[in-house]
Amino acid sequence: MSSAINNATSPSFFSDKSAKIFVAGHRGLVGSAIVRKLQSLGFTNLVLRTHADLDLTRQSDVESFFAAEKPQFVILAAAKVGGIHANNTYPADFIALNLQIQTNVIDASHRFGVTKLLFLGSSCIYPKFAPQPIPESALLTGPLEPTNEWYAIAKIAGIKMCQAYRIQHSWDAISGMPTNLYGPHDNFHPENSHVLPALMRRFHEAKVNGATEVVVWGTGSPLREFLHVDDLADAVVFLMGSYSGLEHVNVGSGKEVTIKELAELVKEVVGFQGQLVWDSSKPDGTPRKLMDSSKLAGLGWTPKISLKEGLVGTYKWYLENVKQ
Repeated sequence: MSSAINNATSPSFFSDKSAKIFVAGHRGLVGSAIVRKLQSLGFTNLVLRTHADLDLTRQSDVESFFAAEKPQFVILAAAKVGGIHANNTYPADFIALNLQIQTNVIDASHRFGVTKLLFLGSSCIYPKFAPQPIPESALLTGPLEPTNEWYAIAKIAGIKMCQAYRIQHSWDAISGMPTNLYGPHDNFHPENSHVLPALMRRFHEAKVNGATEVVVWGTGSPLREFLHVDDLADAVVFLMGSYSGLEHVNVGSGKEVTIKELAELVKEVVGFQGQLVWDSSKPDGTPRKLMDSSKLAGLGWTPKISLKEGLVGTYKWYLENVKQ
């Protein structure tokens, strides 16, 4: 790629704290953290819309919004998300709704004069058997994990759309791909939450009910990577200010933990005194999933929040906000 395409840059993100910033998906795990971060840095002109106020899957509504508001910056954290069960049950929703949201927001952002856009994806974009740790260059080098390919295909299309608009229009659209996230505003639903919030809820309920043991599926041997959502928000702001390249950027912690270590840490943070029992007749899942975040580190950003510290804060939020 020519350097002109790779470096379609925009005026500094930090130069005007009153610049209008549209954070799409501001009520979710990621969007709410980005809003907290921007507010803490003194940004005063955030444009936020609930789904009831603005349905991002409706092109005419999105165009009317951009025509009226004309934001200078856009952070696209809105998506239809869910676990394996939801992806298997509603594949049409996962591909169609995500394609609609992305296409409408990215296209309207360009046409209505947005200076810079950041699109957020997910580590599930990578091939099922990608090398570990997974570099950005692994994208589209092999088949996807079949259970969430509908969501992954949409997210890959979003990355490619940002690249295409950069190439054709010299427009500053970038993409960030976070690893597994956790923190305040996570989904603690008993059936369809991810492993970390699910463990936290189970240990908490066991403690409250005076249970003697908690049984967890598998052997506890798989390695996973977790990033606190406030670290992601910090990285998003860093990328808005410092990165204008064609390639997407991995955003991970770079630290691996076994599911067994994670479970024991959550058990300790929650204060459950009973036994932790592993049901090794149940499947373990992928043995290892780690992103290579050396590109982001090379740009000058590294995470700040340790897993222990992050779990303590997340449990505090859970106690204060999740109804039992």
